[in-house]
Amino acid sequence: MSGHLKNQQFKEDILRNVYYKDCLSLTELSKLTSKSLPVITSAVNELVNDGFIIEYGLAPSTGGRRPAVFLFNKDKPKYIVAVAMDQLVTRVAIFDLLKTCVCPAEQLDLNPFEDAEGLSKLIIFINSFVERSGLPKEKILGVGVGMPGFVNSEKGINESFFYTERISLKDYLSKEIGLPVFIDNDSSLIALTELRFGAGTDCKELLVVNIGWGTGLGMIINGRLFRGHNGYAGEFSHIPLSNSNNLCSCGKRGCLEVETSLLAMVEKAKSAVESGAESVLKSLFEDQTKLAGDQFLEAARRGDPLALSILSESAFLLGKGISTLIHIMNPEKIVLSGRGAVAGRMFLPAIQQAVNEFCIHKIAEQTTVVVSELGSEAELLGAANLVVDNCSFR
Repeated sequence: MSGHLKNQQFKEDILRNVYYKDCLSLTELSKLTSKSLPVITSAVNELVNDGFIIEYGLAPSTGGRRPAVFLFNKDKPKYIVAVAMDQLVTRVAIFDLLKTCVCPAEQLDLNPFEDAEGLSKLIIFINSFVERSGLPKEKILGVGVGMPGFVNSEKGINESFFYTERISLKDYLSKEIGLPVFIDNDSSLIALTELRFGAGTDCKELLVVNIGWGTGLGMIINGRLFRGHNGYAGEFSHIPLSNSNNLCSCGKRGCLEVETSLLAMVEKAKSAVESGAESVLKSLFEDQTKLAGDQFLEAARRGDPLALSILSESAFLLGKGISTLIHIMNPEKIVLSGRGAVAGRMFLPAIQQAVNEFCIHKIAEQTTVVVSELGSEAELLGAANLVVDNCSFR
């Protein structure tokens, strides 16, 4: 590797550290990068001259002279396109390097597993959003896409949907959008976001349960994302804990997801309403302009007995699955995140009841189960982080 390339990669490492920590002093950067202070000072001066970062005030005093701190230069901004996909909805937003959302999220109803035109619709949606933003493409560092399914981020493929012949999905999207594109599993991105900015900050052993239309899991082990042998670790939703004979999307029966996902809860609610159960869901489900899952969560928040009963049953089974995770992984913390986290506090009592019933007390008492404060925004921020982790900053 040439000296120029090494220097470029070193400066990119500095920029990533500034992004994740908001602002840093030269001494802090020296510790984070394991480089000497003179080397750091030289590289930071180059980045200041390039307009990437600026010196901004002084750090709090620790007893001696207050050091200067550096952060991204908002007068010469760079941008990131963040795309968050799930089984029914795709959202896109644009962030700057200060993690400010400069173009609020818009959404597209899209089922990537069933829509034969889904990939074309996704590309049109992203291109239209970027064009309407008015931002020049040379100021956009890339596009990060979080998506469900079996995603191999290194190869840039999703083996669950959007198959493209002779070219990886990542490269195909990049060619069609005209920007660098990076893809990863949605639950993995959410886990990293909770570790860096959310409820899992400073945790070494962390599990993040992504409650959405499906039920995902991201695992942080020794402070790093655990992907497993081929990158598919964390398929929590497919452990056989359900007593139902319902067929799962994976083709098997008995998967946890057939009772704990928002889709499963909605189907139970619709069936009950059709059978004559009294519920505000009857009128809510008639509104076709809103997603049924969001309507279900709204009914639960309003205290609807049917919605709360179904949610409690699903949460108890989810807690049973979480008990298994606690026994195997012994995590410091488990975070309930994703779209369903808006109802997280309603999930907690039933989950805790299941943990108390099925988990060995000595092990369970060492793990805290909490609800994410980031909620559905975790995946969008995670998609932005994906670009920062992989782009060239040029």
